[in-house]
Amino acid sequence: MFDLARQMKQLGENVQLMTVLPGWKVDRDLRKITRSRSSRLLWWRSAGRLPYLKETNRWENDTFRDFGRWLGRTLERTELDVIDALDGTGLEAGTRVKQRGGAWLCNRGSAHILTQRDLLVAEHKRWNQSMPRTYFDPWMVERCLAEYAGATGIMVPSQFVKRSFVERGFDPQSLHLCPYGVDLSMFRRETRRDRRFRALFVGAQSLRKGIGYLFDAVRPLVRSRTLELWLVGSVTSDGKPILDRNADLFLHQGIQPRSRLSWFYSQASVLILPSVEEGLALVQAQAMACGVPVIATENSGAEDLFTDGVEGFIVPPRDPETIRARIQFLLDNPGIRMEMAARAVKRVQSMGGWARYGEICRDVYQRVLASCGGRRPLCTEEA
Repeated sequence: MFDLARQMKQLGENVQLMTVLPGWKVDRDLRKITRSRSSRLLWWRSAGRLPYLKETNRWENDTFRDFGRWLGRTLERTELDVIDALDGTGLEAGTRVKQRGGAWLCNRGSAHILTQRDLLVAEHKRWNQSMPRTYFDPWMVERCLAEYAGATGIMVPSQFVKRSFVERGFDPQSLHLCPYGVDLSMFRRETRRDRRFRALFVGAQSLRKGIGYLFDAVRPLVRSRTLELWLVGSVTSDGKPILDRNADLFLHQGIQPRSRLSWFYSQASVLILPSVEEGLALVQAQAMACGVPVIATENSGAEDLFTDGVEGFIVPPRDPETIRARIQFLLDNPGIRMEMAARAVKRVQSMGGWARYGEICRDVYQRVLASCGGRRPLCTEEA
């Protein structure tokens, strides 16, 4: 949402950014157009550090409930053409904007919440883990479903997400595809320190991201010293037992700032993303910008970023054997791997970065306004 608000400003739109983050966490160039409601966020973050409270969803839900009501009150008398609100946050304000003749876009970054729930419940069962109580609280599920039904349209980042809504009976015309951008000034090829074949995973090491399938895929290759596996990112509670059982397979590089990620991408021969469910993983485009081919699942938004067999490989979810076969192909064909790396850079550069994302979103706003009329301020909103 910060990148979107920035692009709307550059396009000359009158935009407001509403966020639950405190003002000091907002990018400096956006602070003049931002209003913050951070009163409940501290409770939520503090609760997450306490063993008992982090297993409940009271504080998370209270943050969403408070922010939604505040946003509705704040915008009650504001004439808006469009409110673009992340799902779970826009019910009150979006309803009012729509009643006053504006357009309400629900911005959903993952699969339809019921599809997402089905996939993750099944995944936890496969690994004999119970679903945390903080996932898919009935209050939040019902709130998101109400937003899907009430919004003028739904913005989605990938074909995978769009299909999940169509399969739930949504009119494709109400679904607006807006693939995310990548900061090409930040993500670019850096000097590589060695010639080792290295597989890289970037992101939260979790069941949702398919971390167990990654280990199953690379286990024989790592143990034969054919490749080295690096992990960058945080470890979730459901991922930790799997990491502990496979500690001999990887080097953990911890959580890294965005400004350092280009170096880590540049040390890799391939990025592997075996996600079970993900709207559009930004790490794919970031790796491509650094000249790294990608192996990712159909459930990661990969098809919106690259073509199977051209800049990388798209594989079925929960299929470590296919991932291993694609890795072996890259090991056996270094020339093709280098060609894929070069094509990955060209492909991501042709996408236009965040500037293009802003243009796509503005086009969506203009289309949904065709039946609303008027030219009033835009509003993007970040939970």
